[in-house]
Amino acid sequence: MTAPGDATERLSEVPVPELPVPEAPVPEVLLVEDDDGDALLVEELLLDSGVTVRLSRARSLADAKAVLVDVPEPHCVLLDLHLPDGQGVDVVQQMLGLAPRAAVVVLTGLAEEDAGLAAVTAGAQDYLVKGLFEPALLGRAIRYAIQRRQIEQATAALQASQLRAQENRRLERGLLPSPLLRSRAVDVVARYEPGREQALLGGDFYDVVATADGTVHAVIGDVSGHGPDEAALGVCLRVAWRSFTLAGASGPEVLRLMQELLVAERTRPEIFATVTTVELAPARGTARVIRAGHPPLFLRDADRGAVELLDPDTGPALGLLPEELAVWPVRERPLPSAGALVLFTDGLFEGRCGPRGERLGELGLLELARDLAGLPGAEFVPALIHRTRSLSEEHGGHSDDIAVVHLEWKPSA
Repeated sequence: MTAPGDATERLSEVPVPELPVPEAPVPEVLLVEDDDGDALLVEELLLDSGVTVRLSRARSLADAKAVLVDVPEPHCVLLDLHLPDGQGVDVVQQMLGLAPRAAVVVLTGLAEEDAGLAAVTAGAQDYLVKGLFEPALLGRAIRYAIQRRQIEQATAALQASQLRAQENRRLERGLLPSPLLRSRAVDVVARYEPGREQALLGGDFYDVVATADGTVHAVIGDVSGHGPDEAALGVCLRVAWRSFTLAGASGPEVLRLMQELLVAERTRPEIFATVTTVELAPARGTARVIRAGHPPLFLRDADRGAVELLDPDTGPALGLLPEELAVWPVRERPLPSAGALVLFTDGLFEGRCGPRGERLGELGLLELARDLAGLPGAEFVPALIHRTRSLSEEHGGHSDDIAVVHLEWKPSA
C-alpha cells in the first residue's frame, strides 16, 4: 500500500502546463500641448517612468481632431488647459467630445490647482501640476486614469442595461396582457419570444377579450421595425383595440380607429402595422376574420385531426393608405364542433432552413403544424416555435420576434 506521503510526493512530480498569459495592450496616449518645451519634458518623463505607451502629439484642439482621424481613439489624453483654440474647462469638454471614451489627465500650471479640480468636475479623471510631478507619478496617473475611465464606462453600460431591462418588462406587460374572458368556453394559449438580436422588444402584440354576448375577440399585430418607439406604439394599438372592442366597436370600424391612432402616434410616416382580428362565436359555429396586411392563420379541426391554412382576403396594413381608400374585407368562416384557430406573426415562418437556406414560409410552417396536430394547445404552441427555431439554427436563428395565439373550443361550447 502506498503511504499518503508517497502519494503526495508522486502527485507533485506531475508536470503542470503553463497557460499563456495574454499581453495587455500598449496604451495609446495623446499629448495635447502647444509648448514644445513642456511637450519634450513630458516625453522624457514618460521614458523614465518605465510605462510603455504609444505617444502622439497635437498642438491644439484642431490639431488633435486631425490626429484622431489617422490614429485609434487614445486610451488617455494628457491635456494642457491653455491652447491656441481653447482655454480652461471648455478645453476638457471639447476634448471629451473628440475622444469620448478616453481618460483625460489635465496638465496645469503651479497657480492653477483650482482649475485642475474644476477640470475633474467637468469630466477629467485626474490633474497634474507642471514641474511638480516625477516620472513614477506620471506613469501611475496614466494607468489609474485609464482604469477609472474603464470602470466609469462599465458602470454606465450596466446602468443602461438595467434600464433597458426595466423598460422591456414594462413594455412586455403592455404588449402581452392576460386574456379577459368571461367563461372557459375558449381556452387561450399565447406565447411571445423576442428575436435573437433584439435588445428591446419589437412591435408584436396580441390580446383576447370576451364581450357580454359570449363572443371571444382576438387581435394579433406587428408594428414595422424594432425598438422602444415601435414597442410603445404596439402597446398603444393593443390597449386601443381592447378599449374599442369592450366599448362595442367591431369589424372594420375597429381597424379604422386603430389606424387613426397609429397615424397620430407614429414617430415616422413610413411606420405601419399589420393586424388580424377574429370574432369567435363557438356557440354559433362561426368566426369572422379581418386581415390588414397580416399573415394567414391556421384552423385546427379536432374532429378530423387536421390543420388547414386560412388565407382570407386581406386589406392594406394600417398606416399605408388614407382612411377613404382603406378597405378591410370581412370573411365569415364556419367552425368544426371542436378545434382551434392559431394566429401568429411573420417571425414564426421568416426563418431560413434546409441546405440552401430557403425561407420556411407559410406552407412550410403548415407542414410542421400538421406534424404536431395531435398535441393539445399548451404543447402545440411551444413545440411549433421550437421546430421553426431548430430548423433555422444553422442559418443564424430567428432574427424577428415571434407571437402566437391559440384559441381552442370544445364541443360543449
